[in-house]
Amino acid sequence: MTTDHPLVAAVRPVLDAVGATLIEPGHREPADVPLRWDGEVIAAVRLPPLHGALDRLIDAVEHELGDRLPALSREDKQRAIRLLDERGAFILRRAVEDVADAMGVSRITVYNYLNAIHR
Repeated sequence: MTTDHPLVAAVRPVLDAVGATLIEPGHREPADVPLRWDGEVIAAVRLPPLHGALDRLIDAVEHELGDRLPALSREDKQRAIRLLDERGAFILRRAVEDVADAMGVSRITVYNYLNAIHR
């Protein structure tokens, strides 16, 4: 696979952000997304499993905000909730409870932050 191909270079940041893997064309599976350039499959994208998606989202937000969720200020915790909400974290089952645990706050606090965002 040509890792320096312009299409690969263009999609690499997206793949890294979502935790996807770049696959050689000959190793792709039916669920992989082919990357075509001029009609030729140059690589494929293997999306990560949903299991662990919330952890990946939390890790990304912590990296973006520069600290672990429990160590964030109140304002940054609210910002973290906004980022997680924008990225779809709260459509996952038990996400509010899991985020509250990871943040070191109550479920009610997370719901209050979400309600403030959606007002």
